[in-house]
Amino acid sequence: MDIVSPATRSRMMAGIRSANTRPEIIVRSILHTQGFRYRLGTKVLNIVPDIVLPKYKVAIFVHGCFWHRHEGCKYATTPKTHTEKWAHKFDANTLRDSQTVKTLTDAGWRLVAIWECWTKRKLDISWLYSWIKMSDCPYIFWPETDDFILHNVLPTLDKCDNTEAKPKCSSSDLI
Repeated sequence: MDIVSPATRSRMMAGIRSANTRPEIIVRSILHTQGFRYRLGTKVLNIVPDIVLPKYKVAIFVHGCFWHRHEGCKYATTPKTHTEKWAHKFDANTLRDSQTVKTLTDAGWRLVAIWECWTKRKLDISWLYSWIKMSDCPYIFWPETDDFILHNVLPTLDKCDNTEAKPKCSSSDLI
């Protein structure tokens, strides 16, 4: 049983934005500070990433941990009511996310999916500049774990010209 009335819950859910969210604005601000110019609301192969860097062929998604099911994150909870409905919704979201990764990478685009929880944990995102400029890694979901970037991506960025030392992009599987 929900602790608020259906009308209140409806009003609360209607207030959840899909664009210009706080984590998105933070990422855009960091990109702008680093000298990147980007596009918003630009369609790429019938997909609309949150941020597009056409010059680098990079699409950036700022995923909400709840809606996109950030595995292991405390914000990726499942509501206790209507669990079947929510399970179906979450499965559809994660399937669409996987198809998006495949579609964009097959077309030669690189993508970054940044989870919203990093803004709450105040993690460092300074690696993004180097990743956009130098990495040929096709996709990355960040933060995968707190030290994923520190131990797997940053040490390999300066070795990107060596085919033996490509950055480990993510343990998430492509379809």
